[in-house]
Amino acid sequence: MLGKKKENYPCPEADGSSPQVRQFDASPSYCLQDGASYQAIMETNFGTMRFELFPERAPITVNSFVFLARYHYFDGINFHRIIPGFVVQGGDPTSSGAGGPGYRFRDELPNAGEYQRGSLAMANAGPNTNGSQFFIISGPSGISLPPLYSLFGQLVDGDGTLDALDGAGSQTGSPKDTCTISSVAIVEGI
Repeated sequence: MLGKKKENYPCPEADGSSPQVRQFDASPSYCLQDGASYQAIMETNFGTMRFELFPERAPITVNSFVFLARYHYFDGINFHRIIPGFVVQGGDPTSSGAGGPGYRFRDELPNAGEYQRGSLAMANAGPNTNGSQFFIISGPSGISLPPLYSLFGQLVDGDGTLDALDGAGSQTGSPKDTCTISSVAIVEGI
């Protein structure tokens, strides 16, 4: 007997009024508006960062990030891995590096040489294993990464905050200070 195919998890409210959800039993519905632009405003205990998201270039990745942000998935999660001059990584509610939302999605990889300081990309455990963990490239070591991580946004405001987070890291990756995402708000435009 064949099982019934799971339906996609419903879209959250665009106004941010949906309750917090940290575990999903299905992949997200497609919730982006055609032709719309998207920015993510990430509030941290070190300051604010604003990212321009790339829905045209990485629609599946941006959709998942917007979906999770509008379900307040990232609110209260720590950056669990920070290596100065490399990356600031978060998105794991367990802070272990192994946590995720309960679904995975395929890669949308950039061309070689496209990463830059402030690039927002997905962390993964190999091809097509994206979930909720992401990283922000904070320096030269991150810029030189091979194009194996879906690139879906770019820092447009908040350089000082990225510097401060980068400075809280260590060569082992364990932050010297607690670095917390207070909230991620999505701004949708035309």
